[in-house]
Amino acid sequence: MTLQFVRVKTITCSDNISLGSHPMSKLLSRFVKDESGATAIEYGLIAAGISVAIIATVQALGTNLNTTFSNVSTAIK
Repeated sequence: MTLQFVRVKTITCSDNISLGSHPMSKLLSRFVKDESGATAIEYGLIAAGISVAIIATVQALGTNLNTTFSNVSTAIK
């Protein structure tokens, strides 16, 4: 019977490990750098804010117009 010994290198966090050529590493790197999703969310929030402002303005003007037309209708009668 013969024994064979194999030397194994222990990798620690301080060792430099290069995964630059690994496809998953490239995908993760692209995902982290991609800001198009964040931009779409920002545009969505801006559109929602503008919509709320328009709805509030239309409701305020609608109430004022209703009062004005009621006064005109009463004055005509």
